[in-house]
Amino acid sequence: MKEVVKPYSDTSGKKEQVAEMFDNIAHSYDFLNHFFSLGIDVLWRKKALKILKKTNPVNILDVATGTGDFAIQAAGMDVASGKITGIDISRGMLDVGVTKLQKKGLADKIELIQADSENLPFEDETFDGFTVGFGVRNFEHLEAGLKDMHRVLKPGAMGIVLEFSKPSKFPMKLLFGFYFRFIMPTIGKLVSKDSRAYTYLPESVQAFPEGNEFVEILKRCGYSDVKAKPLTGGIATIYTGIRS
Repeated sequence: MKEVVKPYSDTSGKKEQVAEMFDNIAHSYDFLNHFFSLGIDVLWRKKALKILKKTNPVNILDVATGTGDFAIQAAGMDVASGKITGIDISRGMLDVGVTKLQKKGLADKIELIQADSENLPFEDETFDGFTVGFGVRNFEHLEAGLKDMHRVLKPGAMGIVLEFSKPSKFPMKLLFGFYFRFIMPTIGKLVSKDSRAYTYLPESVQAFPEGNEFVEILKRCGYSDVKAKPLTGGIATIYTGIRS
């Protein structure tokens, strides 16, 4: 059993620590996120949303929405003909997201709710699809979250998980490791003022069960036709699964 990686060293649960961490860095999250990814995260989300759009969803759920980037991009691409609901455990991140929605005139299209990904406040078979971008590795109980996301999907609906993975080939493996272990934590600490947040990031990526291991977990949680699509030399992966 893999060690549970938590942002801080105190004895509170991972869920509480993740919420605290994102509350702490909410003010600088968007800037650092786009800075560190050089904007590639936008392209990754676009690829994922193109896959989901083919299923013609009406209402979709964005899990671990943060400041709402995935939901906002989905709205811009008209992925859902109905409503987009974003949920996150961090009130600080959601507050930033609400301000973004108001500025973009998307408050009627997207609703942001504070909620636990492992205990979603929705009825069974509510949504025509879900997205989760770089969030499942922060779950305290991974399978519990994946099962509850499966529960709120309608039969035949698709769930999409976009998550970091570890490149296995040279030189990407070397570059990725150096960037994640040294560059990101140093700059992240200076800008966010949280000494642990951007050290936790590479630790959580290292501990995450990626690739075939995560595919098997999705299958175990009830998803069918599960696929994994590596991106940008294996830095990230799009996982898709269907509720039968």
